[in-house]
Amino acid sequence: MSQKPKSRGRAGTHAERGSGGEEVPSTSRGQGGAASQGGRLAEASPAPGPRSQKQLELKVAELVQFLLIKDQRKIPIRRTDILRHVVGDYKDVFPELLRRAAERLEYVFGYRLVELEPRSNTYILVNTLEPVEEDAEMRGDQGTPTTGLLMIVLGLIFMKGNSIKETEVWDFLRRLGVHPTKKHLIFGDPKKLITEDFVRQRYLEYRRIPHTDPVDYELQWGPRTNLETSKMKVLKFVAKVHNQDPKDWPAQYCEALAEEEARARPQTGGAAPTPAPSS
Repeated sequence: MSQKPKSRGRAGTHAERGSGGEEVPSTSRGQGGAASQGGRLAEASPAPGPRSQKQLELKVAELVQFLLIKDQRKIPIRRTDILRHVVGDYKDVFPELLRRAAERLEYVFGYRLVELEPRSNTYILVNTLEPVEEDAEMRGDQGTPTTGLLMIVLGLIFMKGNSIKETEVWDFLRRLGVHPTKKHLIFGDPKKLITEDFVRQRYLEYRRIPHTDPVDYELQWGPRTNLETSKMKVLKFVAKVHNQDPKDWPAQYCEALAEEEARARPQTGGAAPTPAPSS
């Protein structure tokens, strides 16, 4: 896999764009009379303070992951869902968030974010690349529609030191509109998918954490994951979503690099080693 994303020029998008700068006024409908209210509106709803670049980047990363997940079923993505599940109290900079997410989707993942019809407030992702196996794996759209969710969970596990509490997984996925107790349009029963189906397929290990009250569980990579992907591939996926370099996480990068070197090292001497029994 290429270490750097292919250059595709400056991302062009049909998504909403701000006028430049960090603070972009909301263009939501139903607010046309807001300007005429003058100071009264300002007193009733004081403008939030400026966000840091780090805060904006984290929110853009959430938005990119949300759009990748929602696109799995190829059903138009509603603006109302984006605002409800991801944007929250960042509505005042929504056009800027959407612009940045659109640029990242096109430059990094090869998708163009397009408004389906003028003023429809629904969006789709258009694939701008020829299908390449490695690129598809990095985007999380190879195989079944659940692969994107699996890649995100694998990334969470790796970035947390190869083990993560189940409660932490759901705290993150709720921000993407995936809840353990609600049926999901794409994934059906998300809790069953993650804690039963992926476990049965040996992509994940799911164990109770002893001496926890209330009871909690932890998730780790399963043996099938180690065969079908690598820590470096998952780290690159995480880095691309966050618009960073894999080396920005030095501990994880060194661990992934050591694994790559171990896999490249030729087996020496005698018969092939006997696989260790599964724990």
